[in-house]
Amino acid sequence: MTACRLPLVLAHGSAAFLAAGSLALTLWRGLEEPAVALAFGLLVAAGELSRWSGSDEREPAPLGAAGALSYALLGQNAGQPTHHGVPQVVTVVLAAALVGCVPHVARGRGSTADHLTRRLLTVAFAAVCFQPVYHRGESHAWDGPASALLVVTLLVLTALCDAVLAAALAHSRTRWPFGPLLCDELRGRLGIGSAVCATGAVMSPAVAVVGLWALPVFSLPLVLTQLSYRRYAAVRTTYRQTIASLARATEIAGYTPAGHARRVATLSRAVGRDLGLTEPELTVLEYAALMHDIGQLSLVDPVPAGATSTLPAEEQRRIALLGGAVVRQTGVEAEVAVVVERQADPYREQPVSARIVRAVNAYEEMVREEAGPGGPLSALERLRLACARDFEPEVVESLARVLQRDGLTLPAVG
Repeated sequence: MTACRLPLVLAHGSAAFLAAGSLALTLWRGLEEPAVALAFGLLVAAGELSRWSGSDEREPAPLGAAGALSYALLGQNAGQPTHHGVPQVVTVVLAAALVGCVPHVARGRGSTADHLTRRLLTVAFAAVCFQPVYHRGESHAWDGPASALLVVTLLVLTALCDAVLAAALAHSRTRWPFGPLLCDELRGRLGIGSAVCATGAVMSPAVAVVGLWALPVFSLPLVLTQLSYRRYAAVRTTYRQTIASLARATEIAGYTPAGHARRVATLSRAVGRDLGLTEPELTVLEYAALMHDIGQLSLVDPVPAGATSTLPAEEQRRIALLGGAVVRQTGVEAEVAVVVERQADPYREQPVSARIVRAVNAYEEMVREEAGPGGPLSALERLRLACARDFEPEVVESLARVLQRDGLTLPAVG
């Protein structure tokens, strides 16, 4: 077992052990307050059924997450103390999540194992921190603001726990750097994650005062928020598709080979991820890589095979500046235009995104020249030999690591 896979195995093993133990204890002790358990179970199941499958979303089932957290932090129901403990919380959330995940598993959408692992471990963390304190009677000593502060603190700690767990699972599966993954997860908690924590913090005290009728009332704002996020995600998808269509203009006009921009963008994003770029930086990098050749539309005579990396430096800079001017006219972010404009500058003067696009574009063009199975290896060697003059060595070695993860056998460095 490799070291990078260890967090994945430990997380899944811990979740499985927790689920089995909680289920056994709940069956042995019996279900406390079945009506309460059923109400929260239905809420979690409904949230899981309505979850989205967008890869950019940090919390795909916000309603399910809020319902699970509120059940973990529930101490009373309409003024009457509840007696469910940590095992019952885990069991109810597990059963409801499994029911809600059935359609997604049938359609093959998303990583259900990772999703369930995160859900169980984070809910168990919140329940372990809250339920024993409440059932010992210590929570009655907390009045007003102190009680609210306790709940908010637990929710913040739970969100941090979930972010660390999500980053560790992603690192284990992709071998991308853990630090940037964690930063992206924490940044993502400021969006829909804040709404989830706020709903979880309000829902359990509301049930404590007015009973289970509070669940549909306090779920409605989060449902509306989820719908708004879906519309926002649809707009982002359309925006990305528009940029991809603009990038294909050079292919349709015959200036670059079919699929060149898409291949450069995909490989550039992978290299950027390997180098630790954050999600906003990766988005800028992807857009710039898609549109890096758009300046060729201003040429009277196309460059053979669109291979601009073989042109004189001054001609490369002229085409890059023309491309940046075109990008600025499209309304795309200014950061994208800057990367396109500077992709032909000396690499020591370039931002890291421009260095990545420059190296990946040259690699893709060299592979196209070097027909045969040895083309990728030969292209990498040519890039390494040119590192002192044209390419950032760290970017080239990152490119080599990315290609090796895709199954290529690379020669040793030096």
